Amino acid sequence: MFAIVYHEYGGPEVLKPAVMPRPHAGRGEAVVRVHAASLNAFDLMARAGRYKPNPGFPHILGSDFGGEVEEIGPDAGVPYRRGQRVTAWWVVPCGTCEQCAAGHPNRCALDYKYLGAHLPGAYAQYVKLPAVNLVPIPDSMTFEEAAAFPTAFGTAWHMLVTIAELRPGETVLIHAASSGVSTAAIQIAKLVGAYVYATGSTDEKLARAREIGADETINYATADFQGEIMRRTGKRGVDVVVEHVGGDVWEKSIRSLTRGGRLVTTGGTAAYDVTMNVAYVFHKELRLLGANSTTRGELAAQMPLIAAGKLRPVVDRVFPLDQAADAHRYMAGRRHFGKVVLRIPHES
Repeated sequence: MFAIVYHEYGGPEVLKPAVMPRPHAGRGEAVVRVHAASLNAFDLMARAGRYKPNPGFPHILGSDFGGEVEEIGPDAGVPYRRGQRVTAWWVVPCGTCEQCAAGHPNRCALDYKYLGAHLPGAYAQYVKLPAVNLVPIPDSMTFEEAAAFPTAFGTAWHMLVTIAELRPGETVLIHAASSGVSTAAIQIAKLVGAYVYATGSTDEKLARAREIGADETINYATADFQGEIMRRTGKRGVDVVVEHVGGDVWEKSIRSLTRGGRLVTTGGTAAYDVTMNVAYVFHKELRLLGANSTTRGELAAQMPLIAAGKLRPVVDRVFPLDQAADAHRYMAGRRHFGKVVLRIPHES
């Protein structure tokens, strides 16, 4: 099969086309014919060697995809048929540790793996994964939208609905409005009934954030977002902050919270190391909440909302698979709003 692989860590230029063995479904597994795969910030970090989960080289990136079931292995125990349109939960947990047994497989403590990281991913014509991870998609959803869905909407739902327990009427600050997770978080927060403030680096991106539901926007390149939040809320602050940037954004985010507020974080695209004044946390009785990926159930729960048009993945630009290096450069340039997607070729 045709795939994009890398044989060493480095810049986008290390991504090379290759012919790789086509996977076949073993017991309990499925093989999906991939039509589209989306980029995540993790892809760029893994390729560069900032994070090194791959067991060896060559390695295939890509956790999120849209495609059709090609093969179902024996004893899969799923009702899916060949040709069924699907996406998937990209996490492959052990299924037996205390966290998995307690219903938190995204916290797997024993053997946590995921597609495109520890396992071969979807920058390829075919991808193999546990059949139980598959998630059927509605007819109205394109393969490109399906590829743009799992990490963005799964993570945002897990952060806002499951972990932060966002409620109608609350206020929420969502950083980096143009990222996949944030475009999903804006829509989910509005669906819950919250009032949304969103930050971004350009007025163009912020205009698009308002188009998908943000009530107010702040250009952090020209204004101090923490000062703006306090000014606009009458020094109250917001109930919830959605944070996945890290670095210098962290402490200002904490200072943007109202008393009893919650900060929920799922990463550090700028930096993992942060500093803070702990007095703000205990004096205002703040809660700092971690959120790791999502669960298959949280993905499936959103499909009726996708089908009804209440949520919609934002696809910024689609590149052919053989231009994956250009797609990485484009994403690294932070010019996108929403998801960058690769279209996978197949012979007719």
